[in-house]
Amino acid sequence: MKAAHTRYRVAAYVVGVMLLVLVLVAMPIKYIGDEATPVQIIGPIHGWLFAIYLVITFDLARRTDWPLKRTLGVMIAGTIPFLSFVVERKVNHWLAAPATQDAVAEHENAAV
Repeated sequence: MKAAHTRYRVAAYVVGVMLLVLVLVAMPIKYIGDEATPVQIIGPIHGWLFAIYLVITFDLARRTDWPLKRTLGVMIAGTIPFLSFVVERKVNHWLAAPATQDAVAEHENAAV
């Protein structure tokens, strides 16, 4: 599961950055500068990366037995600028919580 989590973290970061480049750089160039080339280049790249992000997120959700609502929420986070970074941090906390509980239980068992 650690590998799936790492893949998700990388994908969330890359998709988030590409979405910001698309929305904050390419779109203004298209509509203010009247030059569509950056959107024509960055748009499809972001689309393919987002498709990969969906597959990676589904894989992580399957391995961690997330409910459907959580899985869809994490997937949708890749469509809203800055939200993929926020949700990626939440996913880290969700996945770290069971590990922390296991460490506490092991510590308590070792103390007995």
